[in-house]
Amino acid sequence: MTDIAHPAGLVATGLYPSPVPYSEFVTTTTHKTLRGPRGGMILCREEFAKEVNKKIFPGIQGGPLMHVIAAKAVAFKEALSQDFLSYQKQVVANARHLAKFLSDNGIKIVSGGTDTHLMLLDLRPQDITGKDAESALEKAGITVNKNTTPFETRSPFVTSGVRIGTPALTTRGMKEKEMEEIGGFIIQTWKK
Repeated sequence: MTDIAHPAGLVATGLYPSPVPYSEFVTTTTHKTLRGPRGGMILCREEFAKEVNKKIFPGIQGGPLMHVIAAKAVAFKEALSQDFLSYQKQVVANARHLAKFLSDNGIKIVSGGTDTHLMLLDLRPQDITGKDAESALEKAGITVNKNTTPFETRSPFVTSGVRIGTPALTTRGMKEKEMEEIGGFIIQTWKK
């Protein structure tokens, strides 16, 4: 089983390896990098489909909402387009640029950079917890998630890191130049 909730849009465009040939079950969300409405999907081999469907509906899944089904159909159609591929490429370019900017300004990026839409920052050198970093940025209008880091010593409710992604920024038309501005805002916020 493989969960691709975060990189599903990158997988759909071929910018990230697909687990489908190797995994009997693949789960994903329909929002995040697919940019559809909130929801989920289970992809599975045909031999498991009947049993999966029987277990999920009607027991676990509620009634189908036609407007949500229509919105998912639109998101899937968009994911097949050249524009969506261009968008996903920009998402990755923005993430790489933001990661490099933060790294060049003393913020430790776990793994040294990123090849996807997100990055994990290790804030132990700044002596700031993920919880405090998330809270400070939220007050500044920047949404991130506190996240544990490799060799974490703090609780998962406090953490030593934050995770930052670029899909929402890219959807709003932002590019590399804006990533530097946002990186600057992030660093400024944590210095206060």
